[in-house]
Amino acid sequence: MGERKRVPREDSYVFHILSHEKGLNRSLEKLGEECVEFILASKDGKREDIIREGADLLFHFLLTLHALDVELSEILEELRRRRRE
Repeated sequence: MGERKRVPREDSYVFHILSHEKGLNRSLEKLGEECVEFILASKDGKREDIIREGADLLFHFLLTLHALDVELSEILEELRRRRRE
């Protein structure tokens, strides 16, 4: 994702989302959409759909973190901290 931001390619989905005129709001909209799709797939219980929508959700979560300049390692460290408490 960082590479797509540093070396943009107009045919790149990551570039398209990160450079959208709505900026962060576009990334958040996509994250919300993917979250709903994951919930619906989980409710229906079809393993293939759950995996596919889970991948989309994870991708858009990571993309949003990138847009916010937050590292996944910071999130993981917070989870480790909570486990120690």
